[in-house]
Amino acid sequence: MTTTHPTTHPSGCPVLRIPPASPAAAAAHFGAALAFHTDCSDVAAALAAEGEPGFVVLDSRSAESWEQGHVPGALHLPVDRIAERAGQLLDKAVPVVTYCWGPGCNGATRAALALAELGYQVKEMLGGFEYWVREGFAYETAQGPARIAPDPLTAPDQLTAPDRAAAACGC
Repeated sequence: MTTTHPTTHPSGCPVLRIPPASPAAAAAHFGAALAFHTDCSDVAAALAAEGEPGFVVLDSRSAESWEQGHVPGALHLPVDRIAERAGQLLDKAVPVVTYCWGPGCNGATRAALALAELGYQVKEMLGGFEYWVREGFAYETAQGPARIAPDPLTAPDQLTAPDRAAAACGC
């Protein structure tokens, strides 16, 4: 099916200058995106649930960054060590969720690529450690556990309770 893309929409709307994809193309695109990505809220909810979450969380940052703060229970494996250490630390039958600092850092993407090239199933956690903290989830530091109040721009007010990880954001 060929889609034409007019240079201007009859209403003059810049959003529709290029029309939306067909529903089938959109479903394929967004379905594929969800196969590659997850978010902090979903990871936190899975980690807070009873039993094993079915995946490993991998922090791909430096040792200094790890000590500053990391997701509780995460495995620390910097990107530049994946090729030499992944086989000793990870099971190829268990999916891996990678993260780095945040949206301005592509370390999680580089880690996901390195793991995929080694044969691991992998997803990237959108927002990285920055959004984990901004959404008010507990984290570990070299000095011990820590947590800050959620940023109201990243987490709805009703989710500020201490048991927030068990709640859903409604997305």
